[in-house]
Order: sequence, then structure tokens, then C-alpha cells
Amino acid sequence: MANVPEDKRREEGNHPDHAHKSLLKSDALYQYILETSVYPREPECMKELRLITANHPWNGMAAAADEVQFLGMLLKMLNAKNTMEIGVYTGYSLLAAALALPDDGKILAFDINRENYELGLPMFKKAGVAHKIDFREGPALPVLDQMVHDEKHKGSLDFVFVDADKENYLSYHRRVLELVRVGGVIGYDNTLWNGSVAAPPDAPLPDHVRRLRGHILELNKHLAADPRVEICHLSIADGLTLCRRLA
Repeated sequence: MANVPEDKRREEGNHPDHAHKSLLKSDALYQYILETSVYPREPECMKELRLITANHPWNGMAAAADEVQFLGMLLKMLNAKNTMEIGVYTGYSLLAAALALPDDGKILAFDINRENYELGLPMFKKAGVAHKIDFREGPALPVLDQMVHDEKHKGSLDFVFVDADKENYLSYHRRVLELVRVGGVIGYDNTLWNGSVAAPPDAPLPDHVRRLRGHILELNKHLAADPRVEICHLSIADGLTLCRRLA
């Protein structure tokens, strides 16, 4: 990042894969946000997990630190108690959620890779919040299908965060909208998709960005027209869309 020594970048976990987690035009401005408002208030357990994650080969999958800080505050503002996270990776955003919930709060968390989740598990135990997590290894959709057919689960969640396979974002939306309460919130990560959503069709894009771009465009179009939710499309990190259930 501009004007930031390499050793400082490594200390904070800003390896090259993290350099474009924000769409801000100035890397120095983004670093200013992190060093002024995010890192000084980051709990030590979260810093440790962020640095562990930064050294993982897939570290680009991690949610951005400023986005995670925002989500933790949002959960407190919602007085959230029962939440869900679809897509966990090493659990950086999950840890922030667990810290934000009351002691009897619960998070149902899905990921297809338990090994990555277990990298972060020691930090959950160290923070004293491991008891709040119900981790399920495997795809989320079969479990969501069971939940939507059980009346006790409908409207039971205060918040859902989705940061998983982009191909299934719409499928997740159709299900979790039934599970979140009226006034509850669903958050979809990566909804600006490296800025590609505004790129012309012939723009040069990395293969994985081009391959999944259509799914993000379809989701954004659907959410904008869905009368059941009030939306806010934020330009934080790689794009975060919040949907507040209206009915």
C-alpha cells in the first residue's frame, strides 16, 4: 500500500491478496481508516485471528477488517441474539459476531471446510465465545430447506450474513428471508465484485471474477426489486448489501 512500509503491512496482515478488499481509489486512505479507526479498537483475539488468516493461502477470502467492525456494531444496534452465517472460512467475521452477541446468543454457522474453521477455533475459546457457535460442516441449502419447513424456525433469526458460493446467493435469499424476523437484517458480501458489476461486457477481468459476475448482477437486480426488503448497498470492502425484512 502507498506510503506504508512493507514490514508494517505484514505486521497488520495486509498481504497482497488484501490490497484490493476496498474499492477506495487511494490505498493510503484505506490504510488510514484501518490504522486510525479499526486496528486500535480490534480485540486482541481478533487481531490474532486476522494475522493467522493473512498467512493462509486463501487469505483473499477473509472479510475486510473495517467491514467486520461495522457488522459487529450493527449486531449490537439490532440487539441481535439469534443469527446465522453462511460461509465461515477461518471465522474472522464469525468471531466479531460472537463477541457482539449476549452470552446466551447463538450463531448457526455453515462452511464446507471444517479445517479452515478450526484454524480460528482456538481464538473463539480464548475469547470465551465458543459456546455461542453451532458449526455445521457441509452445504447450507439442505439444512435451510429443512428449516423453512419447520414453523419454529420461521422468523427466528435477527441477522444473517452470507459470504459463500456466489452461484447460490439467490437460493440463499429465497430461504433465509423466511427465517429472519420482520425488522431483521440479511447481509450479502462481495456485491460489487471487484468493481466488475459496472464494467463493460468486454472488460479484461480475472477468470474467477468474470465467471461469477453474472450471479452477482442477478442478485443485485433481484434485491433492488424485491418489495419484501428495504435495501442499502454499501461501498465498504468489496460491496455489502443489507436487506431489512419488511414483511
